[in-house]
Amino acid sequence: MSAPPIGQSTFSRRERVAGYVALTKPRIIELLLVTTVPTMFVAERGVPSVWLMVATVVGGTLAAGGANAINMVIDRDIDALMDRTLHRPLVRGVMSPRAALTFAIVIEVVAFAWLYATVNLLSALLAVSATFFYVFVYSLWLKRTSTQNIVIGGAAGAVPALVGWSAVTNSLDWAPVVLFLIIFFWTPPHFWALAIKYRDDYSAASVPMLPSVATLAETARQISIYTVVLVVTTLVLAPVADLGAVYVVAALVLGGLFGALALAVERDPSERAAMRLFSYSITYVTLLFGAMIVDVLV
Repeated sequence: MSAPPIGQSTFSRRERVAGYVALTKPRIIELLLVTTVPTMFVAERGVPSVWLMVATVVGGTLAAGGANAINMVIDRDIDALMDRTLHRPLVRGVMSPRAALTFAIVIEVVAFAWLYATVNLLSALLAVSATFFYVFVYSLWLKRTSTQNIVIGGAAGAVPALVGWSAVTNSLDWAPVVLFLIIFFWTPPHFWALAIKYRDDYSAASVPMLPSVATLAETARQISIYTVVLVVTTLVLAPVADLGAVYVVAALVLGGLFGALALAVERDPSERAAMRLFSYSITYVTLLFGAMIVDVLV
């Protein structure tokens, strides 16, 4: 059983500020930005304008933060039932749901205005479209109704690649679509690996995350399938985006390790094996997109 929210008056100004920052889920935003900046290098075929990178990152951070904050408002009931999310600010009562929603909408509006003014309209529209998709398709619809929640909902987390490309070119092409698909196919094995550890939490909150409603063996099989599709997609990017040997070697080596860890989970679908895969998946996407920068520069 979760404790009732603590009265807001018991929190200091510093704790309140920290609570609003926590609403934006900074760690998730870090992953989104890892895909944005390297994409800009690929689109530029070199080093983009520093100001453009800063402007895009600031706008993307605000847009993603607003989406995450709205998600916390929507999910505050189930967050109170899950051990992993018991300490989130709305569960603790750091601020009211109305205050959190107002904060989220304000920074979302600022994100759109900022990107429109400093980058371009296409990037602004793409960033805000990701928020609408995350809120209405994932949070309000799929998360509580479908085992495909994180698969389809993961599209929102793949949009920053489109934003990064459009920031440089003010257009879209096949290369950003493949970059989008890389993150889209990376998300299920990444998230399901974590969800294996917290499957009891999702069951307690009646959220049909795959590991909580399917066997661990089936979950591991799905992780392996998506991993294979992911690695193939990363290789498709090379000819589409005109990337060379540095990127291809990195994609093969990093993908091979991803596949090996996915097979390890299939052989032993334990929390320990799953968390090894989860931890590596973050390193994987960071190094893969980093390899794109190196490839373009050399």
